[in-house]
Amino acid sequence: MIAVIGASGRSGAALCRALAARGTEFIPVVRDAERWAATGLASPARIADLRDAAALAAALAGAECVVSCAHARWAPAILAAAPPQARCIFMGSTRRFSRWPDAHGDGVRAGEAAFLASGRAGVMLHPTMIYGAEGEDNVQRLAALLRRLPFAPLPGGGRSLVQPIHQDDVTCCLLAALDHPWARPETLVVAGPEPLPYRDFLAAVAQAAGLASPRIISLPVAPLMALAPLTRLLPLLPRIRPAEIRRLTEDKAFDIGPMRRTLGVEPIPLAEGLRRTFPSPRRAG
Repeated sequence: MIAVIGASGRSGAALCRALAARGTEFIPVVRDAERWAATGLASPARIADLRDAAALAAALAGAECVVSCAHARWAPAILAAAPPQARCIFMGSTRRFSRWPDAHGDGVRAGEAAFLASGRAGVMLHPTMIYGAEGEDNVQRLAALLRRLPFAPLPGGGRSLVQPIHQDDVTCCLLAALDHPWARPETLVVAGPEPLPYRDFLAAVAQAAGLASPRIISLPVAPLMALAPLTRLLPLLPRIRPAEIRRLTEDKAFDIGPMRRTLGVEPIPLAEGLRRTFPSPRRAG
């Protein structure tokens, strides 16, 4: 039996749909029954809060494999609650490689350390920026921003590298991880086929959304971080956090050779992923 923790979230729901499509039985483990019902999937859920050790252990009882799409900081609690022989597949994040102080990245690093120390067979997948999920707010939020701004102020002119991965590829990686015979705890980065400068990523998002390519304005990171909180005061603009600006200053480029060899997944090109995300782009006026 496969237990899927966080089954009502974006990656969790996408995985559950894929499992259902291939006729694989699974048990969704969620905190909110109504949110699970909203996915439209028929499998009955087990309800558990990750902070409730007894409820989590009961929800995972009988699982031969536990897939967690919750934040990796919950790995210690999940490892303690999972049946002793169950394989574990965790979703981490490449934020664990960031050089900046970051609570999200710290949580991933702590979860990874607990998993590697556990000796439990399985893998923690570290995806880059995920786009294309139902209700995701990465490229959709960028498109919303580009519709309202005539230019894009970016630190360093947007030359830092990004390597986003489509949700369909993340789902394929999770399915492949379920099928792989892990003998020990391992980690694996999952990313798009190649890195590109953030300014080119922005232009690709604009084109896919039917918008004109933004005019890039290069600005120092400090004033951009200082101005970021003001976005919450401006109507119709998505909120931008200072930490998001700072992360734009570091490259996020990764070797996906291990992903290809171990999981057999060939990620789709960005242009194809954006076509799936914006199937009917509006034309720029």
